[in-house]
Amino acid sequence: MNSDNIQDIQKEQSIDYKALFFKFYAYWHFFAIAIFVTLIIAFLFNKYTKPVYKVNTTVLVKDDKSSMDPQALLGFGISNTQQNLENEIGILKSYSLTRKTIKNLNFDVSYFTVDNFIHTELYPESPIEVVYDSTHLQPIGMRFYITFLEDGKFRLEADGQNVKLYNYVKNEFTEEEYPAYSYTKTFRIGEDIENKMFKFKVYLTRHYKEKEQEDSELYFVFNDTESIISKYRGFEIEPINREASIVDISLEGNNTQKAADFLNGLTNEYLKSGLEKKNLIAINTINFINQELEGIIDSLRFAEQNLQDYRTENTVMDLEFQAQQVLEYLKDLQNQKAELIIKSKYYNNLKKYLLSRNDVDEIVVPSSIGIDDPTVNELVIKLTDLYTERADLLLTSTSKSPLVLSIESKIRDIKNALIENINNLIETSKIAIEDIDERIDDLLGRISKLPETQRQLISIERRFELNNSLYTYLLEKRSEAQITKASNLPDNEVVDRARIPANNAPVYPKKALNYLIALVIGIIVPVTYILTKDYFNDKIVERKDIENVTDIPVIGHIVHSTKETKMVVAESPKSSISESFRSVRTNLQYLGQGSEKQVILVTSDMVAAGKTFISINLASIFAQYGKKTLLMGFDLRKPKIYQDFGLTNTEGISSYLIKKSELDDIIQTSPISNLDVIMAGPVPPNPAELIASERNQQLFDELREIYDYIVIDTPPVGLVTDAFLLMKHTDVNLFIVRQNYTHKKIFASIMKDVEQRKLPNLAILVNDVKLTRDSYGYGYGYGYGYGYGYGYGYYTDDKEEQKQGFWSKVFNK
Repeated sequence: MNSDNIQDIQKEQSIDYKALFFKFYAYWHFFAIAIFVTLIIAFLFNKYTKPVYKVNTTVLVKDDKSSMDPQALLGFGISNTQQNLENEIGILKSYSLTRKTIKNLNFDVSYFTVDNFIHTELYPESPIEVVYDSTHLQPIGMRFYITFLEDGKFRLEADGQNVKLYNYVKNEFTEEEYPAYSYTKTFRIGEDIENKMFKFKVYLTRHYKEKEQEDSELYFVFNDTESIISKYRGFEIEPINREASIVDISLEGNNTQKAADFLNGLTNEYLKSGLEKKNLIAINTINFINQELEGIIDSLRFAEQNLQDYRTENTVMDLEFQAQQVLEYLKDLQNQKAELIIKSKYYNNLKKYLLSRNDVDEIVVPSSIGIDDPTVNELVIKLTDLYTERADLLLTSTSKSPLVLSIESKIRDIKNALIENINNLIETSKIAIEDIDERIDDLLGRISKLPETQRQLISIERRFELNNSLYTYLLEKRSEAQITKASNLPDNEVVDRARIPANNAPVYPKKALNYLIALVIGIIVPVTYILTKDYFNDKIVERKDIENVTDIPVIGHIVHSTKETKMVVAESPKSSISESFRSVRTNLQYLGQGSEKQVILVTSDMVAAGKTFISINLASIFAQYGKKTLLMGFDLRKPKIYQDFGLTNTEGISSYLIKKSELDDIIQTSPISNLDVIMAGPVPPNPAELIASERNQQLFDELREIYDYIVIDTPPVGLVTDAFLLMKHTDVNLFIVRQNYTHKKIFASIMKDVEQRKLPNLAILVNDVKLTRDSYGYGYGYGYGYGYGYGYGYYTDDKEEQKQGFWSKVFNK
């Protein structure tokens, strides 16, 4: 590809921004109206759209303990699991946590006021409070309008469609539905309002102000729990950055205080549930010990009473030193046996729990009751961790998830190992108890040698000490568990509670952005319309349309004429259209390279392009220049020029070519000085043959000797070939293109044919250019650039002509 072709392609692809500007400028009023309308729409949208605000709170999720756990400090060994950030986010977004939060908040009834079609919720400053009976059905979504009257009375009006009733106790709708319902009645403040659809009372609050409520429209509605939960579960949770474990919780809503109360309630409930989870082990331990104490207290009371009665009824002497040692040793063995019995009960209880349950919610950690077996403690802790990890995964996964199945497999393995260890410990405890029993029996044999009274006393004291040791041991462990529970703190904490900023701007609608969007749309709509109209327009509108089709130069343009006559140059020599023809005349002189005489042919692609109009006025402008000019009507098929000049068509070119008339007979003098006219004459049967005849050549030879300028009006080349036959006699050939009329495809087809013929001195003249609107692209770069410096100005009283002249000067600079 050579450099010339590259330059041509670049030229075709370039955008004429100046022409594009004037194209849009022509529709400035359209842009103004569009921008005004879109800005009005944006204003109304901003004014009547209920604003949405955003409220935030931040929570610190502690992944690891930065300090020793209080349970570890007390030596109880109750371990709390580490928490994963993603799992904690899943807990925060869970349905159950949102439900608990909603239940603790008073969101069941919403109060609204109406102002300029905007419904504003009055939370938390409603002038009334509705206290409803939760055991009674209530209508959901139906509006109850309140109108305050005198003497503490108010009028209650209700109107609803497809009303459903809701049971707040069961949290479900009834099957009954009312297609239409209306209700109006007057009540006193605090009076029972009841029928089969609702039951409640209305009270005034401290926010009630009589003067403000006189003109306001106030109503309230009942909300079902599920709808409230669905509305408030739309909050978003995101870590403040990738490396931090602080999460930002945000909620958008129309009422900032209500959104803030919900977020604060949510975080409080989250910390509370976490603390309850930590306290679960201690609570289970306390419950287990309390159950054991119930049986031991009765035995202890019975043994204590027996001991007291025996000592009262019998006089017992102090034991000798050796017997006292035996008794102390016996007490020690009884304490060991009591501890082994407690552990044995725990082992059996734990074994039964593991075999019958598939959770660790009520399991008691071994270390909490003094069992220091490292294997059992470790296995119970691992089992608790696995169950916690499984519960966290189920928040975001299903039970069929590979990770969940893997954890369940580990749980089974741990439970089997734990049960096996428990069986071993139960057997070991049994052996140890049997060994202690043997030693006790041995001591009892030695005691049997004592007197009867002393033996019975020791036996009673032994039973008392056993129960007392069990009781004391369990009380001690219960106290330890209670201290653990009291010392527990939440693993996580609220960094910033949700609050309402002083300058809280709404996140929707964004007023400035809406105005900007309106402005952009107000510009885009007219631009789209103009470009679409231009794209689908198949008529020649601007100069670029011509340049895209052909390289034939555009010699000038003729502005739109508002005159009824075709002879505008003769009748209005100082008009803007006359100046257009003067510009064309100057350009033709340059095109003719300064030749004093020219034969100019005027043609077009189709009829009505204005070629006859151009021919008449072009000839007139040459005549006004003082040149001897001839206008020839060579449209032998449809002669018209004689009508415009008021002359006859009895003789003309056709009669001359068939030798019925002489040259002097066909030349007629026009009303315009220096301008003669030759009419087409009677319509011949063979115009093309006459034009191609030798006599036609003779005609032009003679006329060239007489006239300086000869202007030939010919039929359209798109219909007949007459113009092509005449071009061998011409110096300049003008092809007329009419703006908004000439068809692009027809023009392109004819131009292709013309270029293939390689006709010399061919130029294009654009006619009927409306400079006041669709003139972009014309008059720019030619025309008055040559001919608007004659040394004189012009003036016209015609306002349309003044406007045409102004735009001609603008677009030709």
